Amino acid sequence: MGATVSGIIRGFRRRLLTPDISQTRVSVRGFHVKGPESRDVLESVGASFLAGLSSAAGARRVTDIGVEFAGLPARFQGFAYEGAAMGFAMVDAISPGTPRRSPEFLAGSGDRHVYMAYVGIGWAMARLPRFLWGRASAGATDPLLRWLVLDGYGFHQAYFRTAEYVTNRRSVRGFPWPAEGPTWYADRVVDQGIGRAIWFVAGSDPTLAADLIDAFPVTRHQDLYSGAGLAATYAGGATAAELALFLRRSGEHAPFVAQASAFAAQARVRAGLLTAHTELATDVFCRTSAVEAARITDEEIPPVTAESDLPAYEVWRRAIAARFRVDAGAQS
Repeated sequence: MGATVSGIIRGFRRRLLTPDISQTRVSVRGFHVKGPESRDVLESVGASFLAGLSSAAGARRVTDIGVEFAGLPARFQGFAYEGAAMGFAMVDAISPGTPRRSPEFLAGSGDRHVYMAYVGIGWAMARLPRFLWGRASAGATDPLLRWLVLDGYGFHQAYFRTAEYVTNRRSVRGFPWPAEGPTWYADRVVDQGIGRAIWFVAGSDPTLAADLIDAFPVTRHQDLYSGAGLAATYAGGATAAELALFLRRSGEHAPFVAQASAFAAQARVRAGLLTAHTELATDVFCRTSAVEAARITDEEIPPVTAESDLPAYEVWRRAIAARFRVDAGAQS
């Protein structure tokens, strides 16, 4: 009897928390269609994410998920883990007792996908009332990487509320998480997530993505270009010529496009999911291999004892961007 009731509850959670797959279709979202291949890639990203979310929302044990993801192409597995992180965060938020699923996931199979997992927690926060954010983000304890939660929040808002956040360029001010702030920096990381979503909204068309970004106030361009560069590297969908065009359009922000590209490379290298399109993007954006770009991100992690007026995450981003600025100058 108990097992039957538990199964019913898990099934209900799965149905309640998982959006219909139609919500990932480009035609439903109203995103630009560059061509059938790029459309298929972006829709497969969404379908893989929902597969992970559904699996986690209905899982009896945290360790039950993941096996089915192995059948996905390497290109899309990381998105399934991102969705799973969202699912566990949401179940933690609405379930009684101490939140345990998200921390357990991040300590186990989610560890190799930690970058994507933190982003998935941000998706959960975007779907939950603010008073549940603390429970949803219980697993996001890394003081350096926790800012990725806000990247996920920004992506969600721009992906599902495109007219508001992209077309009308809504700005986020005084974002209330993390509680200790600084809020001005939280707002910037939300913009990085919006920039990442713009790559999807533009259907991986570099000219349209740059046009959308350039319509925002110039003070937001660095973070938006950076986010789009991360998506172009991790999700793909563009040729070498298109990536080079996007890099030229980013102008003075090119080092931060390279920085974000290196972040995406590190996420794939750490997870063992390196793909040809990621190699292509780091070759164009970073002028080096994905493995080397990932290594640079590791080398520039700031020491815990470092003192700065900036959050460690921004210190890290700037140090990586400086490496690629110097490398680009040496090769020009």
